[in-house]
Amino acid sequence: MAKRRQYSGQEKARIVIQAIEGHKTVNQIASEHKIHPSLVTRWKAEALERLPVVLSDAHEPSRASQERREARQLQQIGHLTMEVEFLKKKLGLCRLEIAEP
Repeated sequence: MAKRRQYSGQEKARIVIQAIEGHKTVNQIASEHKIHPSLVTRWKAEALERLPVVLSDAHEPSRASQERREARQLQQIGHLTMEVEFLKKKLGLCRLEIAEP
């Protein structure tokens, strides 16, 4: 059974740019690169869909990335709070043992 070919991002980008330029048909591009025309169409649609995100202000983090970062921070706060409480309890036990000779 033949193994599926993996295409690098650069290869996909070159193919998509050819499709967007419109100098050749999707079928011509697909036959040149020995891939199915639907693959060219799908890559082109994905690229055009993501283009606004790529061209947006780089300093403006997306809402999803902000939410992920906040979730990680909250998880870390919870973990550190549990550690502090654990250490407080252990420290309290150690003080009792030291205080009672």
